[in-house]
Amino acid sequence: MPRTVFTASPSSMSRRLFLTTSGALSLGAALTACGGGDSGGSSSAEPVGKADIDKAMKTPTELTFWTWVPNIAKEIALFEKKYPAVKVKVVNAGQGVKHYTKLRTALKAGSGAPDLVQIEYQAIPTFTITDSLLDLRPYGASTLKDTFVDWTWAQVGGPNGEVWAIPQDTGPMGMLYRKDIFDKHGIQVPTTWDEFAAAARKLHKADPDVYLTNLAANEPAAWHGLLWQAGARPYATSGKSTLSISVDDAVSRKLGEYWGGLAKEGVISTDPDFTDGWYTGFNKGKYATWLTAAWGPAFLSGSAQSTAGKWRAAPLPQWDADKPSSGNWGGSTTAVVRSTKNPVAAAVFAQFLNSDPASAKMFATEQFFFPATKALLSDAEFVSDAPSFYGGQKVNQVFADIGGTVNASFQWPPFLDQAATDWTETVGKSLADRTDTLRALGTWQSRLTKYAESQGFTVKGN
Repeated sequence: MPRTVFTASPSSMSRRLFLTTSGALSLGAALTACGGGDSGGSSSAEPVGKADIDKAMKTPTELTFWTWVPNIAKEIALFEKKYPAVKVKVVNAGQGVKHYTKLRTALKAGSGAPDLVQIEYQAIPTFTITDSLLDLRPYGASTLKDTFVDWTWAQVGGPNGEVWAIPQDTGPMGMLYRKDIFDKHGIQVPTTWDEFAAAARKLHKADPDVYLTNLAANEPAAWHGLLWQAGARPYATSGKSTLSISVDDAVSRKLGEYWGGLAKEGVISTDPDFTDGWYTGFNKGKYATWLTAAWGPAFLSGSAQSTAGKWRAAPLPQWDADKPSSGNWGGSTTAVVRSTKNPVAAAVFAQFLNSDPASAKMFATEQFFFPATKALLSDAEFVSDAPSFYGGQKVNQVFADIGGTVNASFQWPPFLDQAATDWTETVGKSLADRTDTLRALGTWQSRLTKYAESQGFTVKGN
C-alpha cells in the first residue's frame, strides 16, 4: 500500500494555490456567458426520479470532463465499471488562468464547454453568478451532505440550498515547524499568536540568518487563509448585484497590524514563494516554520529532502486559545456545467467520483489529495500514517483534527483574480517593502470597491 500522505503532488501543486484563477466578469458579460445554458439541464430543484436516473445510466453516453488532476484514469475506471454504458473523456485544459479562461470562452460562445469541470472552491462564485453551473439537488446530491466535512459542503452550496459542486479535496491550514531549530533555541511550539511573535523575535535575535516564518508577499492565498482563521468575512454576496467588501475591517486590521509589525521589525521574511530562493530557504534552514495547508507536508517532503526527519506539524497559533480555529488554503471540486446535454449522467459521475469510498480513497493514495470525506478522515489507516520525514509523527491525524475547526461561513467574491491582484499590489507590497500595512489595507478596500462598482455591483463597505 502506498504511503498515505496529503494532497496533490509537488509537480502540480504550485499551480493549485489560491492563484489568480477565476477571472473577472461584469454583470453584462455574465448574462452573455449563461445565455447558452438554457438548452441543457434545468437549474430548478425538482427531483429527477430513480427510473429516469437508471435509464440515463444505461444509455450509451460520452461525458467530457475538464480536469488537471494527474492520473485520474483509475478513478474513472471505477465509475465506468459500475456504469459501463457511460464513458468519460478526460481533457486537461490547463491549470489556473488557462483552465478557467477556456471555460469562460466556451460558455460565452455557447459551444465547446465540457459536461463537467474541475473547479476550486474559491472559483465557484465566479461561475454561479453567471448561471454556468448545474444545481445538483435534483439528482440526489443533497443526500451526500453528511458524507463531507461540514465546511466543504458550505463552500459548494448556494444561498437557497443549491449544490453547485461535489467536494474532492481540502487544505485546512496548520503549521509545519523545524523541531531541531526549536530545540536548539529553546522555543516551545507557539499555541497563540502572541507566543508566535515572541518566538519570532527571540529566534531572529539569536540567529539573524533564520526567521521563524516566511509570509510570502506574493501569496494572497495565505492571507485569505489567515483571515478565515481569524473569523473575518471579507466578502459576502447578496443575490447577483449586491456585494459586501470588508478587507479593511477590524479583523483585517488586526492581521495587518500583527504581520505588518513583524515584517517592519524584520523578524519574519517576506520572500516570494514557489521560487528558487524560497526552495533554497527551506533546504538551508532559513525558515523555522511554514504556515501552510494540509497539502503542505507532501509538498515539503518532496521539495526539502535534505531536511528529512527534522519537521513536525501542529495547528496554527490561535487568537483565542479557548476557541480553536483554522482557515483553508486550496482544494477543489467537481461541478457540472449547466449547458450539458447529459445532466443526469454528469451529475451521477460527479457524485460517484468524490463520494464512492474506493474512488475517494484512491485520490488520497494515488494523487495524495487531503480528503474531504468524513469517512477517510477517520480511517485508521489514513490517520495512523507516520512518515519518517516528520519523525514518525501522525501528520494526517494532526490535519484531520485541524479540519474540524475550519469555520463554515467564509465566502469568496465573484472576481477572485482582481482581489488577488489588488492584494499583491497593496498589502503584499507593504509587507515586502516594510511600509504601512494598515494603509495598504485601506487601498485594497478602495480598489476592490471601485472595481466591483465598475462591474455593476452595489457595494456595501466595512
